[in-house]
Amino acid sequence: MEDSKLPLALRSNLLDLFGQIEREFENLYIENLELRREIESLNERLTGDGQAVEGGDPTKGALKTKASHSTSQLSQKLKTTYKASTSKGKIGGPRNFSVATWELWGGDSWIVSSFKATTGSRALCQLLKEYVGHRDGIWDLSVTRTQPVVLGTASADHSALLWSIETGKCLLRYAGHAGSVNSIKFHPTEQMALTASGDQTAHIWRYMVQLPAPQPPPDVSAPCDEDQDSSDREEGEVDGEGPCEVPTVRVATATLKSHQGVVIAADWLVGGRQVVTASWDRAANLYEVETSELVHTLTGHDQELTHCCTHPTQRLVVTSSRDTTFRLWDFRDPSIHSVNVFQGHTDTVTSAVFTVGDNVVSGSDDRTVKVWDLKNMRSPIATIRTDSAVNRISVSANQKIIALPHDNRQVRLFDMSGVRLARLPRSNRMGHRRMVCCTTWNEENQSCNLFTCGFDRQAIGWNINIPALLQEK
Repeated sequence: MEDSKLPLALRSNLLDLFGQIEREFENLYIENLELRREIESLNERLTGDGQAVEGGDPTKGALKTKASHSTSQLSQKLKTTYKASTSKGKIGGPRNFSVATWELWGGDSWIVSSFKATTGSRALCQLLKEYVGHRDGIWDLSVTRTQPVVLGTASADHSALLWSIETGKCLLRYAGHAGSVNSIKFHPTEQMALTASGDQTAHIWRYMVQLPAPQPPPDVSAPCDEDQDSSDREEGEVDGEGPCEVPTVRVATATLKSHQGVVIAADWLVGGRQVVTASWDRAANLYEVETSELVHTLTGHDQELTHCCTHPTQRLVVTSSRDTTFRLWDFRDPSIHSVNVFQGHTDTVTSAVFTVGDNVVSGSDDRTVKVWDLKNMRSPIATIRTDSAVNRISVSANQKIIALPHDNRQVRLFDMSGVRLARLPRSNRMGHRRMVCCTTWNEENQSCNLFTCGFDRQAIGWNINIPALLQEK
């Protein structure tokens, strides 16, 4: 470093950061050695009974779950840096922080699932389609609310893609952002999309797509709670080098520029005439769609925002934050903009979403999901405890089933009272091989009624047999 041309302050900062990284890995290495000793000791005690912990391998089984908490903070730091990445590398963290870099650090393979629950309840969960074409991790996905019904995905590769749900074919690419595309939502009545980006803007853009002829779905199915990991595949990437030549939209209809930090999420208010955006500048902004005018700036969170969501039928907005809270903003009365603060999590609230009715469901890095009644905000009416951080959740409109995407590559389904209904199958043939970032329901479709996306660069369409799921509850 003596011959380095870097400024002294920058060199000092880099050395300090590398020192922190080294200490993190040293702690993990020491803990790994301790776990190995525990397993060896346990195997010695079990040998007489003809039992053993699988291969004495500390990378499998419940013992390693102890390590997941110690790594969750570093994992969150990496995800945070990644969502900020732009083509100029000017917002948060190193330039071109990619999936390959994430893998170099070990990815989310540090975080493993606990032993699967032994229950007699099994529901059919069928993987129908894989949507492969992004060149980097997928943060968010959404389904259009108008015809033709297509799937939209938002990726760290600076693009948003629209897909045919039935065929898995990419139909259109939006390339107007200069940074990671962190969210995508569709207008309730028009063919318009709203995307939020690490380039500190949100874009509204129009699209026109033509659906291809449908193809018969592949015959791949497995019961929920199937949890076989394939070590040779789980470390790999999804095959494919990106979408083939498709129509590309490069210019937004409207650009919303008022934020001073990464725009992490955006959503349409009921009616589609206004949108709300959430940013790392700790504020949420309300805009008029027709004029792009900033109407309100919603302040009060103490740390960066992580998500925002609007009520399907009322002028209500909920914002989530790293400050462990989420806030409910009420715009039903034009003269009064009330706010209520929900406290109950102990770590970053990664998302909070409305149900059709008077409930909000929140998910957090504290590994819990909480169900709240808007009429009684003091305490949750149900708490779901899991073994891994929870990312962007979704709730089905008709049956109110909560789909939980986890850092540990699992997707679990719960009802509103906190009863676990299923875990989507993961094996060497199907499922995500990196952390799952988001879920979204599509109950209008009789085949693909649930979608998931993750850091493995793919989105997956599932068929969840909801009647059988609820019958076996």
